[in-house]
Amino acid sequence: MIKVSIVNVVTTASVDQRLDFYDLREHKWILHDPEVYGGRAAYLKMPGMQGKVTLFPSGKMISAGTKSEKRAVRELEMAKKYLMEKGFVRPVKLYPKTQNIVVVASFDRNVDLERLAGDSNSIYEPEQFPGAILRTVTPFKASVLVFASGKTVITGLTSSKQIKQTVCKLESLIGKFS
Repeated sequence: MIKVSIVNVVTTASVDQRLDFYDLREHKWILHDPEVYGGRAAYLKMPGMQGKVTLFPSGKMISAGTKSEKRAVRELEMAKKYLMEKGFVRPVKLYPKTQNIVVVASFDRNVDLERLAGDSNSIYEPEQFPGAILRTVTPFKASVLVFASGKTVITGLTSSKQIKQTVCKLESLIGKFS
């Protein structure tokens, strides 16, 4: 039985307005340290948030650390609402876009990484890293770390609807080398 779980969703949006970090950093839920990234980013982490939202002076926002697209969008909306309530931005509609979904899948079988690397579009250099790095183009573009234990980390998907097909393709591929 294959175990699959989303471990991180990265979604972006913009309030399309400049943010003043000097004023922002005085607020309870916002962390702005001029020493971190040269002061070019602030972080919003409020109670009830699963992840955090990174804020940029341009008004762009990145939600990271959630486990679903819906939750990522909700946290971007929470950030926008907070910024509006505090008077930092005018009302605006967000247009969120999921940039990356990180999925962990366990295939419960050992994989011969030497054979996998020799017969697929993957790289395996055990003296550098204990897993094979596989790049898929179909059904979706993704990067996959495959470990000898049968555990995988899939990155680069942009919709949770892509997970099932990607895992099915990996199951077929991994089955040849287990």
